[in-house]
Amino acid sequence: MNLKSLRIFVNVMEEGTLARAAARMNLSQPAASRLLGLLEDEQGVFLFSRTRKRLEPTPEAEAFYPEALRILASIDEIPSFFDQVRKGDMPLRIICHPRIVNGLVLPAMARLSKRLPDLRMKLEIHPRRDLGRRIMHDLFDVGISTLPLPVESLTPHHLHTTKLHVLLPRGHRLAARASLTTKDLTGETYVALDSNTVIRQIVDAELTSKGVELPVGHEVSAGAAAYRLVKNGLGFTFADPIALDPELDNSVVLVPWKPDTEVRIGYFLSRASHRKDRVDALIECLESVCSARITQFGMNPGKS
Repeated sequence: MNLKSLRIFVNVMEEGTLARAAARMNLSQPAASRLLGLLEDEQGVFLFSRTRKRLEPTPEAEAFYPEALRILASIDEIPSFFDQVRKGDMPLRIICHPRIVNGLVLPAMARLSKRLPDLRMKLEIHPRRDLGRRIMHDLFDVGISTLPLPVESLTPHHLHTTKLHVLLPRGHRLAARASLTTKDLTGETYVALDSNTVIRQIVDAELTSKGVELPVGHEVSAGAAAYRLVKNGLGFTFADPIALDPELDNSVVLVPWKPDTEVRIGYFLSRASHRKDRVDALIECLESVCSARITQFGMNPGKS
């Protein structure tokens, strides 16, 4: 792929016209047009429809734009990367998906920073659908995820197994129960995660196996949003002690959902990383956070 073609594509998306995009790159308009056509020919797609003096992005262009920005940002970081290599100042690269950021990854990073105050860390948060691809490309030191996460040629290491709970506002009429069944939740408003999330898939599989349904009241794409809707009294959702944001502990209640439904959390290690001591220290902090959260909610702290 021609990088100039990629840059002219991004500039057209941002400037709105080929003339302004060409001027931004100090190119003639015909040269910019040829570069744009080259990208379209290489990929076999139309990226813009020509209407009067403007180029209107096609759906393919809108979908490709964030990826093009990511590619160019990575390329632009190459000089900085080698500068850090020369100085021996590479940050520890951690990647994960949003669900476990607040409850697990950030607390573990805080613990690690206390142990190794001079350690620099870089955290990247990607949707689950992108996380596996980043791991396959080895663009990380430690990748943390709810399992399963299909990644070819890399096997995840088990971190902890926890149980799925029903998350309720503190003071809810069901909050004092020792456990809850699906029948107990009938008539309550269900704040569901969308069908692309692993928790929704676990819940749906359990409901299907029992031949029951829970009508969805509200639907969100991120656990953190669901937790806050519950906090504000909009219904219940499903969560586990490790993923729950610690700052919500005083506002919500986790009640075990019966039958027991497991949630597994694991991590992937880069094949290219040579920072075993720092990686091991991070893993110890992740394990410590998991054990503390599980013990806090009265569960077996072992790695079952």
